[in-house]
Amino acid sequence: QVQLVESGGGLVQAGGSLRLSCLASGRTLSHHAVGWFRQAPGKEREFVAAISWSGGSTYYSDSVKGRFTISRDGPKNTGYLQMNSLKPEDTAVYYCAAAQKAYNAIYTGSHEYAYWGRGTQVTVSS
Repeated sequence: QVQLVESGGGLVQAGGSLRLSCLASGRTLSHHAVGWFRQAPGKEREFVAAISWSGGSTYYSDSVKGRFTISRDGPKNTGYLQMNSLKPEDTAVYYCAAAQKAYNAIYTGSHEYAYWGRGTQVTVSS
């Protein structure tokens, strides 16, 4: 079992930056793909970014491409989401997710992930 805890959310003005962290415990995240998802009030959870278990491949939704960067630190067993040029429409609860995968690939569907954190609130004011 893997337990995930997100941190780093908060209130920021439009144009600002935040760095979300996802600390894993229980077992190492090696051979685990990591993804970030978000859910705004009244909306369904949506994919934001994903990284392969080697860290060599990343993928972003069109809405965050060029502004967000996903990364991972193996020794720290932690995933990150650097968010720059934030917009009010980025306001949501952000979740990290992980899943052990046989293939070192990108996974964008929420059903692909077995482990989820409880989320961290990001609020961007205009």
